[in-house]
Amino acid sequence: MSTSILELEPNNLWKNFHSLTQIPRPSKKEARIIAFMKEFGEKLELETVVDEVGNVIIRKPATPGFEDRMGVILQAHLDMVPQQNEGTGHDFEKDPINTFIEDGWVKAKGTTLGSDNGIGVAAAMSVLEATDLEHGPVEALFTIDEETGMTGAFQLKPGLLHGDILLNMDSEDEGELYIGCAGGIDTTGLFHYKSEPVPAEQTAYKIIVKGLKGGHSGLDINLSRGNANKIINALMSLAATKFQLRLSSINGGSLRNAIPREAFATVVVPAEHKTNFELYVKEFAAIAVERFKDTDGGLVIDAEAAEIPEMVIDTKTQESLFAAIAKYPNGVIAMSKDMPGVVETSTNLAIVKSDGEKVTIASLQRSSVDQDKIKLAENIRKVITSAGGEAKSHGEYPGWKPNVHSPVLQTMKDVYNAKYGKVPEVKVIHAGLECGILGAAYPNWDMISFGPTIRHPHSPDEKVEISTVGLFWDYLVETLKHIPSKS
Repeated sequence: MSTSILELEPNNLWKNFHSLTQIPRPSKKEARIIAFMKEFGEKLELETVVDEVGNVIIRKPATPGFEDRMGVILQAHLDMVPQQNEGTGHDFEKDPINTFIEDGWVKAKGTTLGSDNGIGVAAAMSVLEATDLEHGPVEALFTIDEETGMTGAFQLKPGLLHGDILLNMDSEDEGELYIGCAGGIDTTGLFHYKSEPVPAEQTAYKIIVKGLKGGHSGLDINLSRGNANKIINALMSLAATKFQLRLSSINGGSLRNAIPREAFATVVVPAEHKTNFELYVKEFAAIAVERFKDTDGGLVIDAEAAEIPEMVIDTKTQESLFAAIAKYPNGVIAMSKDMPGVVETSTNLAIVKSDGEKVTIASLQRSSVDQDKIKLAENIRKVITSAGGEAKSHGEYPGWKPNVHSPVLQTMKDVYNAKYGKVPEVKVIHAGLECGILGAAYPNWDMISFGPTIRHPHSPDEKVEISTVGLFWDYLVETLKHIPSKS
């Protein structure tokens, strides 16, 4: 049995993926991976372009006899989500990803793996360097900063690419073809506070919520997983009433598009309430653990003794903050009436963080219905402002409207059926694929998204199923061979 991903098949793809794991590439820190991809294309003596924002485009001519085929753009994003378990000590700007194989899956030790979207990048690289494939003109488009703002997609200029068909390789279920996706909008709230001296005769604690699975705030939002920010707020809000708890600092979640797995807060309570408060935390933890036992079996809630902090947040702001988070919508808001089982609208309370002057609350709303996404963001802003905070929405991006009559969709259904003896499922995804944005700049493109099976992206539990990577690669190769001619 293989113990290294370098021993896996298809070897060319896994070799390229391994190379990607050795290059730090968190969102907005992609300089090294951009340089690597530029060098990769130039070493192959292929036309290589880096645009103004950092997207990399590599062009490969058609193989003999395929010159008349429609041009295909193979598209994947270079950045990855940097998430790690507490105590892992990984530096995503310096350290390589430490991969291992377990039960037919490739995983990473304590961190996100980067198979989202490293497998797609590796597949495109493998097509570019292959000498034994049959295909028409190919352009590989490697975008930057997909995970934190889709900057590369937004700033891709019309006219840079010449192809007719976009194959986005950023989906996460083998055997499924995606023809539409949700749009999104970010909403940020601010609560400015005054620092007050810690009252006399206090006991300090570090409140800990950890062990949740987290996950992708679109793909996993329907799994009823715990939200660390919601949990810690519920604990503190009730304790403020029962035990005069005062909040000094809070740090919950870290990424706008990841369900928060951990949250930490430094608090004080009057020394006279010490015993009862500690008992309350244990009782609260037992109830929460029971509630989430089926979806988040690793949940841990604790209150550790801490040093008395230098200050606490003023009482009025604390009350306003707790009230706003309690009312803050989170999770699935509406399911699709047209596609059973598909989330239509959702929101994720991703980040709650203090910095000595203010508390920032960040969330991401998603919907396949643009007006519902905008209405939800408006409602969330009202929750914040009615509690005395400031709020704004920003970073809106469009969804990708499905085209069930897509010619490339029919081609790919036929190819999959001929190769694997069944028709692939055709779906829309409750996540922010770049296709909606890219299609606005290139409205002529016929677009499909597909990929291997990846589970728990955006969390340290991320893993990619080895067998499906081979199926995905073979399907890609066969699809390229059957792209129709331009006439």
